[in-house]
Amino acid sequence: MSHLNKMDNVDVQKVFQSYPESFRQKLLFLRALIFSTASEIESVGELEETLKWGQVSYLTTKSKSGSTIRIDKHGSDVQKYAIYFNCQTRLVDTFREIYAEEFNFEGNRSIVFELDEEVPVQALRDCISMALTYHRNKQ
Repeated sequence: MSHLNKMDNVDVQKVFQSYPESFRQKLLFLRALIFSTASEIESVGELEETLKWGQVSYLTTKSKSGSTIRIDKHGSDVQKYAIYFNCQTRLVDTFREIYAEEFNFEGNRSIVFELDEEVPVQALRDCISMALTYHRNKQ
C-alpha cells in the first residue's frame, strides 16, 4: 500500500499536475481507490500506472487478471470527471445492471461524476474489482 503515495511515472505526475485543483483531488481519490482495491485482491498483484491515450491508466501487467482502467476529466466539461473501462468488454453494461441507481454512465465505456457529487465508494470499489479481475472471471 505504500505505492498509494508514490507516483513513479513522471508523465503521470505531469498529467496530475496539469489538472485544476478541484479535478486533481477527485482524480487522486479515484487513484487511491483503484490501488487500495487492487491491494485487497491477491490475484491482481502490482498495478502498472501509465498513460494511455493521454489518460492516467491502471493495468494488471504482471498478473494479466484485469482490464485497463483509466481516469480523466470528462471531455471539455468543467464540472465532470470519469473512470473509463474498455468498451470492448461488458463491464459497463454489467455495472449498469447492478448499479443503475448509483451511477451516471456514458455508453459502454465510463462512469461519470459531477465535481460536487458524493461518490458511492463501496459500489465503485465493486466496479473497480470487477475490472481488475475481468480476464480471470470472464469464463
